[in-house]
Amino acid sequence: MSETTLRTAVAAVGIPLAVAAIYAGSWVLAALIGAVAVLGSLEFYRMAERRDAQPLAFIGAATAFAFVVVGALNPAAGPSDYGLVLALAFPVIATVAIWQRGVEGQPLLSISTTLTGAVYTGALLSFGLFLRHLPGHESAWHGTALVFAPVLLTWASDTFAYFVGRAWGRRKLIPKVSPGKTVEGAIGAVVGSVLVGGAYAFLLQQFTSYQAGVGEMAIFGLIISMAAQLGDLVESLLKRDTGVKDSGTLLPGHGGALDRFDSLFFTLPLAYFFFRYWVGPGGPLG
Repeated sequence: MSETTLRTAVAAVGIPLAVAAIYAGSWVLAALIGAVAVLGSLEFYRMAERRDAQPLAFIGAATAFAFVVVGALNPAAGPSDYGLVLALAFPVIATVAIWQRGVEGQPLLSISTTLTGAVYTGALLSFGLFLRHLPGHESAWHGTALVFAPVLLTWASDTFAYFVGRAWGRRKLIPKVSPGKTVEGAIGAVVGSVLVGGAYAFLLQQFTSYQAGVGEMAIFGLIISMAAQLGDLVESLLKRDTGVKDSGTLLPGHGGALDRFDSLFFTLPLAYFFFRYWVGPGGPLG
């Protein structure tokens, strides 16, 4: 089976499952996000170990999952309880580091890497849950449409970057971080996301809240594309630093959880703040 066929087969199975989980919301969506967060954090820690960071992988993965669980208890409140997770996680991680790492085991690097992996995966992905349950959304389909705004625009950005880069890419964007990315591809990604964002406004206008005009959604597409490309570059930087091609082998043809969801770590939080505080009730466009 060719790589393209394999990627298509995985997408054909994964996309309907993701749509169903997002539509169901609540603990069903939390279970999916929690699983991805745990797997992504473990991939992060395996890469960190290649640089002798010695993270506390089990506790870090549990902390990533805790972010999702705490968020699922009251998703309409957003990330208001993240401080509680950090306040509990840090003393536990630091205490375990005393016995398992000691002075010789680079405890500062171990503790910071453990916390970073948990926040990078669990805390950031949880914003998908917060988006799905934004206060005042009118139905399950409305919540699903809000989540798919950054998801679709992220996909559009990646797709336009790939095809424009292949067709017209000449100048390398940041070759030391990601040799395959070009300036032309990055511009194509932005243009594609702006167009798709403007079109997505017509879907959101079918609902009674969290509406945004074509112009606002076009700007949103611009922001999402920039964030998506930055998220992808960050993960590329981590992989290049640790000398790996893929973060893992979770999805055949797609790589690991970090490879597949790296852009969403950056775009989901931005989408939440855009809809909650700019478009939503009380915001400038609400």
